[in-house]
Amino acid sequence: MTGELGMPNGWPRGRWAWVAGLAVAALLVLTVMDLSQHYYVSLGAVLALAMARALSLGLAWLQPRAALVVSLATTAITAAVTTPISTDEPWPWGTTAAFGQSFVLVIVGVRGLGRRELVGWWAATQVVGMVATVLAPDRGGWAGLVTMAVMSAIAVVVGGLIHSRSETNRQLAEQETISRTERAERSRLQERARIARELHDVVAHHLSVVVVRADSAPHRLPDVRDDVRAEFAEIADAARASLTEMRQVLRLLREPVEQPPLGELGPQPGLDQVAELVASTRRAGADVRLEAEMPTGLDPAVELTAYRVVQEALSNAVRHAPGSVVRVEVQRVGDALEVQVTNGEARDVVPAGQGSGHGLVGMRERVALVEGTVNAGPTPEGGYLVAVSIPVGAEVASGDHGAGG
Repeated sequence: MTGELGMPNGWPRGRWAWVAGLAVAALLVLTVMDLSQHYYVSLGAVLALAMARALSLGLAWLQPRAALVVSLATTAITAAVTTPISTDEPWPWGTTAAFGQSFVLVIVGVRGLGRRELVGWWAATQVVGMVATVLAPDRGGWAGLVTMAVMSAIAVVVGGLIHSRSETNRQLAEQETISRTERAERSRLQERARIARELHDVVAHHLSVVVVRADSAPHRLPDVRDDVRAEFAEIADAARASLTEMRQVLRLLREPVEQPPLGELGPQPGLDQVAELVASTRRAGADVRLEAEMPTGLDPAVELTAYRVVQEALSNAVRHAPGSVVRVEVQRVGDALEVQVTNGEARDVVPAGQGSGHGLVGMRERVALVEGTVNAGPTPEGGYLVAVSIPVGAEVASGDHGAGG
């Protein structure tokens, strides 16, 4: 906890707690000895004044301004009720009073008391001594006030210097933390830029090649049938769409500081595009059946997540279970959007090397961003099931815009 002076409140901790306690106890004992041996004063007054002096030192860590008030008040009362046993004894600032007040000034300076306020308390300290000397000149002289003025001035300077050093160390620690954060952020941005370069040099390049070859195939190959020509056109269109999405990803990777305004990169796919996604997969030769009751008014992030889940699940089913029937189910159940993609047992042999992707890991990460859950695993019939549940909230209206297949 930090107080108004900018330093931690409360008693020191660790070994410094023992040091502070011993200092208070030592000041109590030394004040009793000092007053009882060098001044004419009753024993009860000695004990009371000694406890007040020790209290002022203890309060310096807890209530700095209160500590200064108690210390000066104790000095004034001590000067009023004590008489030195000889002219060699310091008065009104006795030895323990001078050291006690100086220690209090050091501690409150370390606690962060303002420089002007410290100077004000230093001046108040001198005023107490001068007033006492003017009122009782026979008990002490002006020479003793000079000693106290110098001691208290040194205490103010030392307290301020220690506080300044502590503040400097704290600021350096904060700057070091900020520097580490900036270095980590710079490394992250560099890694994003490297990934963007890799995607551009490898994936985007190959997609561009696919587009070029699919577009030019009907012109390069003789006697191309119309259905094959249409197949090449669909391949080119799909590659172009993938290339467009890839460029959007590259832009986000290269400009990660600010999220572009909604719509700047074009509309993201949602539930309305699931039927077209299924249709394009059918045209590629897969047996895909869609059973959906598409809700409306959902959060765009939820719709995009559902679309990507279906896209990835269809891709996995076509790649790992070619020839099987794939069922896609999308519907709202209560306050959740349920998406299920199920494929049967593979009828054809999966080519070697397939099945090593990380699509399911990415799917789980994407669904987790919208606080959804993913359950995926083999079915008793030998197929595979991907079931996703995404919370959408009770306030979202839904409608029946079914797309069957």
